[in-house]
Amino acid sequence: MRISIMRLRNVPGSRDMITESPYTIKNETEQKGKWHEVFGNSNPIHIEIGMGKGQFLMTLAGQNPDINYVGIEKYSSVLVRALEKQQELELPNIKFIRMEAENIADVFDKNEVARIYLNFSDPWPKDRHAKRRLTSVHFLQRYEQILQPDGHLIFKTDNRDLFDFSLEQVEEAPNWILLNHTFDLHHSEYVEGNIMTEYEQRFVEKGNAICRMEIMQK
Repeated sequence: MRISIMRLRNVPGSRDMITESPYTIKNETEQKGKWHEVFGNSNPIHIEIGMGKGQFLMTLAGQNPDINYVGIEKYSSVLVRALEKQQELELPNIKFIRMEAENIADVFDKNEVARIYLNFSDPWPKDRHAKRRLTSVHFLQRYEQILQPDGHLIFKTDNRDLFDFSLEQVEEAPNWILLNHTFDLHHSEYVEGNIMTEYEQRFVEKGNAICRMEIMQK
């Protein structure tokens, strides 16, 4: 999720809180292929890459106790906000990792993940940074290494340029197909059951259109 780094850069004690929290996974690469042991059951695993403060994922976890969730966020100062919320909710089916999305295939094994969520990811607007966009072919290839054959990826953004780029990347990617998409989620059939992120609530209140696409591997 896109965040204001300047506003959230320094939260005193954030790293210590992450290290000490029972809800964060510290040696994440050691859990590769063992995530069902981490959760103590064989329920499906859904992940959100760039989860921000965690509102979206924790809402899902509360609604779906038979699904395990892993929230991934690289900024300590943002992750601690999710931990503060989880300390109140104490949801048993959610864990958090502080890490870079680039290393996702080092943390999850082949077919270990059933669904991936990308919400309001950094658009990296400069052309030379296109590879860093979480919907680039570069990242789609990484998701192929962890997602089950029938697993879906769901992406939402308010950035039309990023969304157009993402649609083009899916078309170029040999192992992915586009299941559905909309340029205005909240005036579409896909709004039913939609859970909003903090950013999404803000954008909808302003009248901004939210784009959404759902893809899966061929």
